[in-house]
Amino acid sequence: MGLAVIHWITLKPLGWPLNVQLPLLSRLPMKVSLFLGFNHHRLPMKCKTITSWLGVMVVGLIIQACNQHSGGGTVSVDPTLFYEDALVGDIAEELCTLSGGTETICYRITVKSTPVDHQAVPWCPETISDGDKAGGIWPDGGKINNVDGAFIKNLEAFYSDDQWKLYRDDGSVRVTDSKEACVAARPNVDEDYQNFCVQCLLSYLEKGMVNTHIIPIKPVQQTKPRQIARTSGGLALNGVNFDPPAPTNAILSARTLTPFDDCGGHIHLNHGYHYHAHTGCLTEVAQEDTHSLMIGHALEGFSLHARLEEQSAEESSLDECRGHSNETRGYHYHVTDPGSNSFINCFQRSMGARLKEMGKGRPVMPHQQTIEGDRVAPLVRVRENPEDRMMKQSKNLIVHNLIYNLA
Repeated sequence: MGLAVIHWITLKPLGWPLNVQLPLLSRLPMKVSLFLGFNHHRLPMKCKTITSWLGVMVVGLIIQACNQHSGGGTVSVDPTLFYEDALVGDIAEELCTLSGGTETICYRITVKSTPVDHQAVPWCPETISDGDKAGGIWPDGGKINNVDGAFIKNLEAFYSDDQWKLYRDDGSVRVTDSKEACVAARPNVDEDYQNFCVQCLLSYLEKGMVNTHIIPIKPVQQTKPRQIARTSGGLALNGVNFDPPAPTNAILSARTLTPFDDCGGHIHLNHGYHYHAHTGCLTEVAQEDTHSLMIGHALEGFSLHARLEEQSAEESSLDECRGHSNETRGYHYHVTDPGSNSFINCFQRSMGARLKEMGKGRPVMPHQQTIEGDRVAPLVRVRENPEDRMMKQSKNLIVHNLIYNLA
């Protein structure tokens, strides 16, 4: 009786399917159900509408108060922490379906395809006599190598392969110096672009390119950790994507280098500038305790933190995905060493997705785009609410109080 009353008074006006409503309703106290069930069917239609929304707000406020001091739980994504200059429009809430099939509420975060808090150069030195400031970095053997002129010159010895020679007889380095060359120097590179240092410039990106990230406001449990594979890893607070490991085997098999800049990023023409390593030069949020700095969010909503604590020590209690829990933050991740060509090892919860958009055009869904030459599996479905924007925002605010304090 109580669940039926809550269904008709609170959640039915939202148009949600029963498989979403019933798990929520089963967690509400019976006294709340009875409180909201007072002679609702006898009221005029206008009064029914008013009491429906009052009922939802009352439930949300009661649940929020009950959970306000619970502590130690999962911490929601805080949209105010993202670098404002990186955002394209407001961060919005919407219904979504995650990789595991769960329907929940996500943030839609649309960002520029270029970094806004640091420069994105250089990658390749011009000559074999250039110093370490003339080039970027390259991960190999679990460590970061400076891509200076000497490194380019010694690649034959570094890889024990006499077919390596990225420079001409006059000492100049073979660098992709046009958008066309950048496109041709893909992992399955054309023979004409083997033995090249590959760099793509910001000016090569299509005008108006933005990336949209769908991230659950609160992470949703899945049965077992999921490998990152070719999916997006997450989103930095400065709006730059954390990408999966670069396909170094394919790159090196063509005797090419695609260096990262000193901030651990480079450019892919499909989706812009992105990171493969955290080197400490992007926007970070200091913590009130001595915990390591927060740098962003993984794609399933958990916060991402720098590898080292303030005492320059690495956290010792990390699990297989490089995550752990504490009272202040709940479960969260710590990124790995930049020489590993990765950030975290796997996802502990169901993921959202990254979408690519061109200006105001139709979004390119994940199954339609490529990352580093590989296909990306569709991760999320977004269901837009047909209500007008004002009503939608009101509902989302109420839903946030109702659902995410239950988690």
